[in-house]
Amino acid sequence: MRRSTTPFYSIDLGGAANPNGYVELVKAFLRPSEFRILAGGARAADEAGPADEAGPAGGTLISLPSGLALGGDRNEASRFLYEALSEATGRRPEWGILTGVRPVKLFGALAAAGGGPEAAARRLRDEYCLSERKIRLLSSIHGLQGRLAPAPEDGGVGLYVGIPFCPTRCEYCSFPSSQAPYAAIEGYMAALRREIGFVAEGMGRKGLYAETLYVGGGTPTALCDADFDGLLALLRERFVFGGTVEFTVEAGRPDTFTPRKLESMARRGVSRVCINPQSMNPSTLGRIGRAHGPDEVRDAFRMAREAGLPAINADLIAGLPGESPGEFASSLEELLDLGPENITVHSLAMKRASRLKERDAEFPYGRAGDAEAMLCAAGGTLAGAGYEPYYLYRLKQAAGGLENTGYMRGGAFCLYNIRAMEESQTIVALGAGAATKAVSLGGKRVERVFNASNHEVYTERIDEMMERKRRLLFGA
Repeated sequence: MRRSTTPFYSIDLGGAANPNGYVELVKAFLRPSEFRILAGGARAADEAGPADEAGPAGGTLISLPSGLALGGDRNEASRFLYEALSEATGRRPEWGILTGVRPVKLFGALAAAGGGPEAAARRLRDEYCLSERKIRLLSSIHGLQGRLAPAPEDGGVGLYVGIPFCPTRCEYCSFPSSQAPYAAIEGYMAALRREIGFVAEGMGRKGLYAETLYVGGGTPTALCDADFDGLLALLRERFVFGGTVEFTVEAGRPDTFTPRKLESMARRGVSRVCINPQSMNPSTLGRIGRAHGPDEVRDAFRMAREAGLPAINADLIAGLPGESPGEFASSLEELLDLGPENITVHSLAMKRASRLKERDAEFPYGRAGDAEAMLCAAGGTLAGAGYEPYYLYRLKQAAGGLENTGYMRGGAFCLYNIRAMEESQTIVALGAGAATKAVSLGGKRVERVFNASNHEVYTERIDEMMERKRRLLFGA
């Protein structure tokens, strides 16, 4: 390895197959503009620097030994790369060599392989280079999930329904649909009702039932009152039976709440509603394109409590543009005053088509340090307020490869989130952008089919969407 003071690195993967996992590991240390991948002259990932045969004069070259690159143990190769980058940069990312989105599932698999949680912790430390703090977090969540969500019964599935519309588009969001005229929404809802009927009939024939329902988006409450109530009524009629234990609506935007929508949720049996301000700082909300302020958040909580909804979740995002750790901490304290049963703390993640990334492709990398400090502080604050972390996942686009963590208090948790993130149960997903996952062999086999992400394409090709599900889930 040649070292210099030049902040640029050439990473020679030696022709390694499937290099993208290595690229994700490199991005835990470096911004895309700070490195390029040498992989047989071909770019290994869209966000890496340009591939070339030699680094710039005086730059740093890190080379994966050919024995590891070609046919060697992938974890060993990742450890080599992790240690080389740690030496070069002076940093040791806490998630070690992990680039996957489901670390709690990995903890469980390692524990089941022999030796229990202690062996899993040891392997994560020695083989995956995780910090002690992340290992303790995974161990705690895995143990809690074992008590909260034992193996699902045969025939039980999670049902997801997506509403791909929002009143405005947030700066960090790349969702393809967002605003639409009522005629387009009307056409979409007609197609969705067809898919609901098709899936309900297929599940009935196969002896399947919805253990949980989750209506997400987008923003489901962006629908008009009548359409929203009609959707909930149809879902209750077709899917809510004796084995159904949870019904969540990810309302999201507090400025879309109305008394009639809250009344509909209570009347149709919704047991959990998500009110997601992302920040309680008015300036931050303006910068990210939100059309509401903190007062609308408080009003939404009040309406939900008055309607008698049993549980409320609230989301915050760490690392938003211009928001300091102190302002993030103040947002969290304001939410705690409102008393939600769940709080989900997200790391800022920006996909390729987001407006924020179009303006500054490396924005999240510059916020990684602040985001990590916010997450650490939030964990301590929430623990002091009686909340426990109960599920966790990661997104590849998150600043610093950081995590999203859901917290609960008083025994209130979201079973759908646990089942979906741990891939312990089939998820039947309806609507634009929905991904159905058929889980078998105790979660060791997962087969997927996807609905079109654009609402217009989904509406036009609804027969194709239903045929995909028929082949995967229902047979001839």
